[in-house]
Amino acid sequence: MPNPDSQIPYWDAAATTKTFTHPLHPPWLDGLDRHAAILDYGCGYGRVMSDLAQYGFENLTGVDTSPEMISRARREHPTLRFTTPDELPRSPASFDAALLFAVLTCIPADEAQHRLITGLHRLLRPGGTLYISDLLLQPDERNRRRYDRDADAHGTYGVFSTSDGAICRHHSRERLSTLLADFDITESRTITVPTMNGHAATGIQILASKPSVT
Repeated sequence: MPNPDSQIPYWDAAATTKTFTHPLHPPWLDGLDRHAAILDYGCGYGRVMSDLAQYGFENLTGVDTSPEMISRARREHPTLRFTTPDELPRSPASFDAALLFAVLTCIPADEAQHRLITGLHRLLRPGGTLYISDLLLQPDERNRRRYDRDADAHGTYGVFSTSDGAICRHHSRERLSTLLADFDITESRTITVPTMNGHAATGIQILASKPSVT
């Protein structure tokens, strides 16, 4: 199973061509102080970071593994802070909130997903917020064909290769709940969102929190 870094060339090439569309849900931001330290992991070209800044958040860090995505983000949003995972703080409890928007779909392997969620758990302060937006398993025939076609090759139902060379993953609700076992899930909502290749898809947004120290 490939690790996320193996797809960096794909995302570098996509940096100037793809449009990302998962929306922020403003009511879920109401509980965050505008000075809260927020990490947008897998920030791409900075679209969500820009939205957060427009909502008045001041302490934002965008991170992406793709150098070309980071370069585009810095060009388009020069007043915001963008960096690579290697430059994230090493100390735990550095952030009040973290966002993962359409990131898990780009990390197909169970182990790599678990490492990411574990790392974000470490970086969040007790009581910190994790806001996930991603894609569920789709019921339509086109997607079911892709899941069936690639299940053996990738070892997981829901992992598939796109026509332009990405390896993506759609998730069951149970998989996401298992992945977030160390968090308290406080809210979830189902949305319809265009994929990066322009197909309507059913997505899920999850608001979770790192348990407070007792």
